[in-house]
Amino acid sequence: MRFDQMSKAELADVLGREQARYDALKAEGLKLNMSRGIPSVEQLALSKEFFHNVDFDDAFSEDGTDCRNYGVPFGLPELRRLFAEIMGADADNVIVGGNSSLNLMFDMVSQGMLLGLGGEPWMKQGRVKFLCPVPGYDRHFKVCETLGIEMINVPMTPAGPDMDEIERLAAGDDMIKGIWCVPKYSNPQGYIYSDETVKRLASMKTAAADFRIFWDNAYVVHSLYGGDSLASIIDECAAAGNPDRPIVFASTSKIVYAGGGVSAVASSAGNMKLIKSRVTAQTIGPDKINELRHARMFKTVSDLKAHMERHAEILRPKFKAVIEVFEKELGGTGIAEWTNPRGGYFISVDTLGGCASETVAMCKEAGVVFTPAGATYPYGKDPSDRNIRIAPTSPSVDDLKKAMELFCVSLKLVSAKRIMENA
Repeated sequence: MRFDQMSKAELADVLGREQARYDALKAEGLKLNMSRGIPSVEQLALSKEFFHNVDFDDAFSEDGTDCRNYGVPFGLPELRRLFAEIMGADADNVIVGGNSSLNLMFDMVSQGMLLGLGGEPWMKQGRVKFLCPVPGYDRHFKVCETLGIEMINVPMTPAGPDMDEIERLAAGDDMIKGIWCVPKYSNPQGYIYSDETVKRLASMKTAAADFRIFWDNAYVVHSLYGGDSLASIIDECAAAGNPDRPIVFASTSKIVYAGGGVSAVASSAGNMKLIKSRVTAQTIGPDKINELRHARMFKTVSDLKAHMERHAEILRPKFKAVIEVFEKELGGTGIAEWTNPRGGYFISVDTLGGCASETVAMCKEAGVVFTPAGATYPYGKDPSDRNIRIAPTSPSVDDLKKAMELFCVSLKLVSAKRIMENA
């Protein structure tokens, strides 16, 4: 029965019943941290080959490069080709970096601020602004906050950000210099940008000639079920006459090891000429031994896809367990909506207004830590206090079921109290 259709007596019964369940769960002494989307130990075990596929006497790339020494600042050619295939780019327009794509993103935005990206340095032009689809990725927002960039919230839809609003804002303000996008299995909802959304982003009018799309394709190969496609932002921008608009990022942090992955950035030939000139001032050469580990483990995209299917086999039961608990505990109550993604690392839950923070706090008190409510919005402020990000990848299925039970019980308690107070 929907909570908002219950009488006060019925809501009081809910409170009594769920409080008893909460107290019992709290007494179990749960200790589970689900605040970040990290791979499980079982997923990490899939990449054991990394520890033995390069040795001192066999550390040479396909073109004979000695990976133990300086040089090759843009990455090994075989790894650039691999990234090019999954990023929809030309291998000549790909640069391979260190283990963190976030580092590359911070660097690209910093370059825009200090040096410019196809124009004058942003910070010399005025108060820089970015469009931020919300709910979104907290670390994108932290980049902007750290660099003093004003963030403008734009609602997300299952087809991507609200394009009517994006187009209106971008066309009307020449200090809007960029937009953050997680286009495939978005963080936290797991949405995939539609072909129409990609085309509109590529072709829309922008007041700023140096407007850039920061296309964080973090989950491009992280499918749970396969068969999901995403239009190439690089191709669409080129076709629309805006080849320099997209800057695309990816990494292997959740494919192999977060502490030992590699990242990549790709864009147009024009952008990459500029970026390469700056990279050579930053480094004499990346960690080519680690790049060689990747190239030997993933000789082809088919090798990579087979590896990711093994990841999916581990993750599917976990996502399924969360959804089953939600349907059982929250279905028909009207107090929550949730996504059921086909890939990525997260599930997004929207509660009744004003219920998210207290729900997360109750879970923490009982031993289960979730991503702080509000983290999926710029400055950590969800104006409706509704969104909660669930990260189901690391715990076991049994632990997940227990954590989700606690989550649902806490949400029911908070929601029933809020409805009674507002009655």
